[in-house]
Amino acid sequence: MAPLLVLKIDVDTYRGTREGVPNLARMLKSHGAGATFLFSLGPDHTGWAMRRALRPGFFKKVSRTSVVEHYGVKTLMYGVLLPGPDIGAKTADEMRGVKDAGFEVGIHTWDHVYWQDNVAKRDPAWTDAIMAKSEARHAQVFGQAPHTHGAAGWQMNAHAFARHDRMGYRYASDGRALLNDDGSLLDPDAGPYRLQGLQHIQMPTTLPTLDELLGREIDGVTIDESNIADHLLKLTAANPRDHVYTLHAELEGQKLAPIFERLLSGWKAQGYQLASMADYYEKIKHASLPAYPLQWGEVPGRSGELVVLDTTT
Repeated sequence: MAPLLVLKIDVDTYRGTREGVPNLARMLKSHGAGATFLFSLGPDHTGWAMRRALRPGFFKKVSRTSVVEHYGVKTLMYGVLLPGPDIGAKTADEMRGVKDAGFEVGIHTWDHVYWQDNVAKRDPAWTDAIMAKSEARHAQVFGQAPHTHGAAGWQMNAHAFARHDRMGYRYASDGRALLNDDGSLLDPDAGPYRLQGLQHIQMPTTLPTLDELLGREIDGVTIDESNIADHLLKLTAANPRDHVYTLHAELEGQKLAPIFERLLSGWKAQGYQLASMADYYEKIKHASLPAYPLQWGEVPGRSGELVVLDTTT
């Protein structure tokens, strides 16, 4: 059986939903690729992210990844100088178009920045209230209850994970596998697992994202738009197994679309099946999976701690 290259698409912003999502859907269709689109369903408050300015590594990441170029000045003003548009209300047609085209859909978050910057320290009441908003909006947009989730910024808390079980989710992708500096897996066998005491399967992202690689020097080479696809393809060629790749509608769906085209063609040439999270679940649902506690750690190229799978503890 061919290894899966699971395409998990995080949609963070109004612009990403309106412009990047349709672009990605067309691109994926042309390659016969499966994918999972995970939507931000409430207000776009991207401008609030500037509160992170004092965090270690924040400005370094911003300078490396040309945030203004990829997200646009207007998006960076939402919640600061401009009111944040309600993404789910204004772009429901684009969201439904993805589902109607045959792609899996699920929840990324209600308000991306609000969730990412707060959830780790919040209580059950706050967590349930935010997640309930996302679930209700998902049902309103798609006419059905959600069945999967991928956390904004790979930020969660124990209450959020427990809610997955209560809502009947069979699988989600809320965290990361630990990586070496070059983006290769610290544990080459790291993969799906269950959190201790819970039933749903977690599918950690096993590859670095474009914004984690761009502008960094790896093995004496600066990673830029001309060589980043080759670098990622080198990682998947060296470790041919099921992988989860997280991409962003704001990056691969817009300015970095040519890079994503190269990745899709390259992965197919390597023998991968381009798949959704649902496809992955069907492959592993009867497997005996390890159980781990909720863990936090860092990933090269990204500031702050994320939910991680650490198989070394």
